[in-house]
Amino acid sequence: MKEGIHPAYTDSVFTCVGCSSSFTTRSTSAGNITLGVCSSCHPFFTGKHKLVDTAGRVERFMRKYGINNESGTRSNAARKGK
Repeated sequence: MKEGIHPAYTDSVFTCVGCSSSFTTRSTSAGNITLGVCSSCHPFFTGKHKLVDTAGRVERFMRKYGINNESGTRSNAARKGK
């Protein structure tokens, strides 16, 4: 590697805003770094996924395009663009 062209690789402290945990690792960014979400509080890593209610969106789509839930066909009013 060439000398003098690479940034300094130093110890940095990363602090999570969500759960207030912190850890030290090495980085080219010097000083304290704040994170929005870390592996200690992220839903993917903790297994506490939040379910998003999409039933309202699907029902609104069905009403908008006049699709019947049973057969999946459109009504006459929806076909004419009304």
